[in-house]
Amino acid sequence: MIKKTLAAALVTLLPVVAAADSHGMEGDAAAGEKVFKKCKACHQVGEGAENKTGPVLNGVVGRVIGSHEGFKYSGTLADMGAAGDTWTVENLDHFLEKPKDFAKGTKMAFAGLKKEDDRKNVIAYLATFAE
Repeated sequence: MIKKTLAAALVTLLPVVAAADSHGMEGDAAAGEKVFKKCKACHQVGEGAENKTGPVLNGVVGRVIGSHEGFKYSGTLADMGAAGDTWTVENLDHFLEKPKDFAKGTKMAFAGLKKEDDRKNVIAYLATFAE
C-alpha cells in the first residue's frame, strides 16, 4: 500500500519537475503554490481558469508579454509584447519583485514579492501550468 502511494505521488510530481526543469527553475513549486495565494485575488491558473482583474497565467513562462487572448493589457505590457519580449524566468523574477519598476505604467497594483525564494517558487509553480 505504501509503495503504491509513493509511486502515485512520484507519477504526479514528474510533470511538475519536468516543467520546472524545462524553464531553468530552481524553485519549489509546492512552496510556490502557497505564495500564489497572494495572486489569486486577480489571477487564475489551472483547468477552467478565466481572466479576472489580471490575465490567466497558464503558460505564462515563456509566453510573449501582454499576449494572453481576451485580456486588455496596459499599453506598457502590450508594447513589450509587440517588441517580442517574453516572460522569461528573469523577466518574471524582475516583474514579480516590483511590477511598476519592471513595466512603468502597468495596471498591476501589486507591490511585489521581496523575497527571492518566494519569486523563484511562484515561477516554478506557474511553470507547471501549460497554456
